[in-house]
Amino acid sequence: MQPYRQSLPELLSPAGSLDALQAAIDGGADAVYLGGGSFHARMNADNFGTFEALYEAIALAHFWGVKVYVTLNTMVYDRELKAAVAQAEQAARAGADGLIVADLGLALLLRKALPEMPLHASTQMSIHRGDAGKLLADAGFTRMVLAREMPADQIAQAVSQSPIEIEMFVHGALCVSQSGQCLFSSLVGGRSGNRGECAQPCRLPFKDAKGKDFYPLSLKDLSLARYVPEIIASGVASLKIEGRMKSPEYVYTVTRIWRELLDSGKGADQEQMQKLSRAFSRGGFTDGYYRRRIGEGMLGVRSAEDKLASGEIEKFRGITKKIPVDMQAILQANTPMQLSMSANGHSASVTGASPEAAHTRPVTKDQVQVSLGKLGATPFVAKHIDVQINGEVMVAASALNALRREAAEALEAQIKGAIAPAPVKAQRVSLAQPQGVRTESRTARFFRPEQLIFEAVSYFDIRYLPLEIVAEKRVPGCNGAVLPPVIFPEDSEKIRQMLAAAKQNGAEHLLVGNIGHLYLTDGFDFVLHGDYRLNVANNETVAALEHLGFADVVASAEMSMAQLRDLGGNTAAIVYGRVPLMTLERCVNKQSAGCAACTKGSAALVDRKGVRFPVLYEYGHRNLVLNSLPTGMSDKAQALAAHGITAQHFLFTVESAEQVRAVIKAYQKGTALPFAVRRI
Repeated sequence: MQPYRQSLPELLSPAGSLDALQAAIDGGADAVYLGGGSFHARMNADNFGTFEALYEAIALAHFWGVKVYVTLNTMVYDRELKAAVAQAEQAARAGADGLIVADLGLALLLRKALPEMPLHASTQMSIHRGDAGKLLADAGFTRMVLAREMPADQIAQAVSQSPIEIEMFVHGALCVSQSGQCLFSSLVGGRSGNRGECAQPCRLPFKDAKGKDFYPLSLKDLSLARYVPEIIASGVASLKIEGRMKSPEYVYTVTRIWRELLDSGKGADQEQMQKLSRAFSRGGFTDGYYRRRIGEGMLGVRSAEDKLASGEIEKFRGITKKIPVDMQAILQANTPMQLSMSANGHSASVTGASPEAAHTRPVTKDQVQVSLGKLGATPFVAKHIDVQINGEVMVAASALNALRREAAEALEAQIKGAIAPAPVKAQRVSLAQPQGVRTESRTARFFRPEQLIFEAVSYFDIRYLPLEIVAEKRVPGCNGAVLPPVIFPEDSEKIRQMLAAAKQNGAEHLLVGNIGHLYLTDGFDFVLHGDYRLNVANNETVAALEHLGFADVVASAEMSMAQLRDLGGNTAAIVYGRVPLMTLERCVNKQSAGCAACTKGSAALVDRKGVRFPVLYEYGHRNLVLNSLPTGMSDKAQALAAHGITAQHFLFTVESAEQVRAVIKAYQKGTALPFAVRRI
């Protein structure tokens, strides 16, 4: 299959409310994305929570020739799968043009239930590679949304590799964490970003070494408006504007400017950038990821001046755009007048009063054209008016006006009637059951070789270290490697070389946190295990990952004991360790503690309450921000067993060798750990 190509990308705008939907339409969007009742990543937007509201929104968009993609882009628990499928069926009945999905298991269910419905893989799936499109195509996806951290050359390479459409973000708010890899709001604040309820802790201040407030995680908004020509040339199918929580004025302004830029094929000038900034900014914009200018210049906060500027832009007052129509009129004495109107493949014809033969002052073509062209109160504007007058006739202006009104009403009814969705016959689906045999097991990930002590070798069945460490040397007791969480296409050959070296150095197991990385493992005889980064929350996804070759998976770190019980023991669970809350493309250690802190493991972010979040080095000079408290279940063995959690996964990050020993001893004895912990 050849990579998808399109001369001019689709312009995709946010619609968090009915007013925002109208603003996107008026601004010139080709498509909009919006949420229904549940299972979408902006639960606090107004959204379209009833079938009636969703149907009316889609009908309005379709009237103006705008597609609608409905978001189902959250992590879905087992007990919610049937409800999520039902919501997708409701979106299909309402006329949705596609569904945006983040959960692989849900996507496979939807492919069975709604085989004709296009599926788009959400940016929450952390897709950094075009070859992931091959796997996603097999799962039924027709489009994938790239992670927002991708640089320009890697986007172009991904497009060249992908058999399905690629969508990219071009304007709006940026998550500082890698797409789909933020657990900060969930594990610290109880509001899950992967469930559409992010509390945006990244926008809050932290304390620097001198105790002063700074904002190391708050990024400026993205704007790639200056790079329109090269974005078009990349072959990307769709350009996405972020902002379902933003105002209609923001949606209209940004959409309107991007429409102008795409139609002209030019990058934004200074005036257009200033208009975009007035609509919304955090001290300006950043193109840091796109241009590989990753540093402090990407940081920004929303100032009083920014808010004032946004408050001064003109209020959006509804749709003012018009649909161009072609009109053809035939006038002949003593014969009913005929008028046909057509637009976008729809047409309507009406007849009116019969003109009289002219005795004096016959009507002219120009006069008829002027009268028929007065479409002001209708949604139409005359593009071309052809008037045929057979002989010389007289006709009253009121008769021409009536003919025009009737034709406009007929065409509007024709368009609305054509967009009414046909009945959707959803296929019955049954939930999958994982096939793997689950046995009691203990696995552990270590960040440094010195943590892999003698007691760990005897206690854990699989002992992982980061791939770059295992590739460098044979570490006694290590039998597993962890793939980096982010691998751009340019890193592929180096990663494969490291995999070969790791195999020679005794690694038999490979912990994989991104389905897009599976192609890198081809040809290597590793036992594949799914990491918690896959956001597994239901058995449908477990079964899907088994089908892809995973021996087992670690469940999402967000799941409670009750939710893990619903998985029936089909996954491992993190029972100890500081769970990484964010994976940062931008290194914050360099700014806050210096590069040496990365290797020593001594760096941390301290929030406004004095809570310390350790920061570790990750492959590619990225950072992991760890939870302030480790998960601890050493004294809950009976509860874990009662909930079917027999496969246990440990994370050792900042612990010394002696601390690792103490943790193992506590789990062996079933005693509480001598420090504060968080519970599952």
